[in-house]
Amino acid sequence: MEKKGKFVRMSLVEFTGWLNANRFDRQIGVIQNHHTYIPGYAHFKGNNHIALCESMERSHLERGFAEIAQNLTVFPDGDVVLCRSFNTIPAGIKGANQNGLCIENLGNFDLGGDVMSDAQRKAIVTVNARLLMRFGLPCDTDHVVYHHWWDLNSGQRTNGSGNTKTCPGTAFFGGNSVAAAQAGFLPLIAAAMGAATNPPAPPQAQFQGEVNTPSLRIRDKPGVDGTQLGAVANGALLAIYEVRNGWYRIHPTAQRWVSGRYVIKRE
Repeated sequence: MEKKGKFVRMSLVEFTGWLNANRFDRQIGVIQNHHTYIPGYAHFKGNNHIALCESMERSHLERGFAEIAQNLTVFPDGDVVLCRSFNTIPAGIKGANQNGLCIENLGNFDLGGDVMSDAQRKAIVTVNARLLMRFGLPCDTDHVVYHHWWDLNSGQRTNGSGNTKTCPGTAFFGGNSVAAAQAGFLPLIAAAMGAATNPPAPPQAQFQGEVNTPSLRIRDKPGVDGTQLGAVANGALLAIYEVRNGWYRIHPTAQRWVSGRYVIKRE
C-alpha cells in the first residue's frame, strides 16, 4: 500500500478489505467504466501510479473540475488507486453521476490502441464484481455502464447513438456497445461474483487417525528431513487428507505431515 494525500495505491486484496471495512454516506447505484486514453501504457513505468493520478488531476483542474474526476483508477499491473472520495459524486458521465461511481482504467482500449494486460483485465473484472456486491447491485447493463452509452450534449442515455465518446474503448472486453458488454464483460463479472460468494468446498479428509506416541512431530514435507513445525500429543485425533510414502498430511491445504507409523487408522 502506498499513500500520498488522498491518493492510495492498493493491491486487489487490500482494496477488497478496504471496501468491506468502510461505510459510505452516498447511495451508489451505477458503476461507470472508462478508459483514460491518455495517459496510456506508454506512460506507465510500473511504479508511477500516484504520479499519473496527480497528472490526471492537474489536467482535470485545468478543465474546470473541482478535483480528479474519477473515484478509482485501475492500472496495467492490477493495482488500484483511490482517487476522489467514494462519498463525492464523480465527474464521469453527464447524466449518470448522481448515484455513480467512476472507474478509470488506465490505457487506450480503442482498436489499435493498448493491448490490455492479463493483470489489468482480472483487476477490472474483480473491482466491478466487488463493487456490485458491496452496494447490493445486480450484474446488468443498468448498473455496469460505459461512457459511450450517453450523449455528451443532452446527458441522455442513447446506448451509443448521437454525440458520444468511444470510452471505455472500441476494444474494451470485445467492444463498447451494450451487446458487447452483455457478451464479453458482464459474464466475467458475474463469474467473479459467484466465485466470491460460493468459494470451493474445502478438501474432505480421507480418514481419521489417532496418535499413539507421546509426541508426534509435524513436518513441512513427508520425510524425516522435513522441517519440524510442531507436535501433537498422544491420543490426538487427526484428519488425514493425503497419504504419501507412509506419511500423512493432516491439513486440508498446507504442507503439514506426520509419520503414519505412529498413527492408528480409525474408521
